[in-house]
Amino acid sequence: MSTAAQPALPDAWWRRGALPTWAVIVGLYGGFALVTLNYHVLPWWLVVPLGGYLVCLHGSLQHEAVHDRPTGVRWLDALIVFPSLWLYLPFAHYRQTHLKHHQDQWLTVPGVDPESNYVTAETWARLGPFGRWFQRACRTLAGRMLLVPPMAVWDTWREDFAKLARGDAERWRIWGPHIPAAAVVLWWVIAVCDIPLWAYVIYFVYPGVALTVVRSFTEHQLAPAIGGRTVIVEAEMPMRILFLGNNFHAVHHRDPWRPWYDLGAVYRHDRASVLDANEGYLISDGYRGIAARYLFTLRDGPVHQV
Repeated sequence: MSTAAQPALPDAWWRRGALPTWAVIVGLYGGFALVTLNYHVLPWWLVVPLGGYLVCLHGSLQHEAVHDRPTGVRWLDALIVFPSLWLYLPFAHYRQTHLKHHQDQWLTVPGVDPESNYVTAETWARLGPFGRWFQRACRTLAGRMLLVPPMAVWDTWREDFAKLARGDAERWRIWGPHIPAAAVVLWWVIAVCDIPLWAYVIYFVYPGVALTVVRSFTEHQLAPAIGGRTVIVEAEMPMRILFLGNNFHAVHHRDPWRPWYDLGAVYRHDRASVLDANEGYLISDGYRGIAARYLFTLRDGPVHQV
């Protein structure tokens, strides 16, 4: 998508200093410290939404770092998100696949777009009854939140560990920094906060990844025109903060290097043009509307048919 039509926003001091992102960074790590340190006095039904929100927000912050924000210095942006709160996915792996996803001409195409949620007709033909049920279940919001997190871990580890076992140098360069990144989090969680690993996975990691896949559930759809494949979700708070503006996903794909806190302003300034470019792919009632329509109902079919 072209970035030529993107409007210039006022050159405010807080924008120059990326102050909203720094506020998120302080709030995220401060909040994570508070919740984990008080884990043993908080009820589980409070830990789960707080822990999940923080882990998901860290993933959104990693997305900012992939696009060289907030500093524009790549190693420093990576250092800011160095602790791997969701443990399983190396940041360098995410950066590599996500930038490939931004080759918009391949959006939604399975096997080419790393973030495609669809399968090819050939894959569908090979699947047995359970595989087809699984693919259909993941097209509902409830199924996606329940089934996709363990599948994402399995798919990442299965492919990468096979390459590591073969001595793949690139995989070792990706996983080398990730080991201390995960170790830092595990030291804090287990040694300092006395949280069992199983509890951290269930109360923090799983709900964090589940919230992340809520964001990606409707981000892209099948459409003949590339522009019509990327959504605008007019989201409610606190989801706009949780996803750091990625609800304005069509705006993000038009200008991937624009910081999250500008996306809403760009959309409001140029709403008609954005919706014209994405062929009106708009969800005006936010994630509550998505849940109401698709919690147990298929959003669409799993087979890529464009």
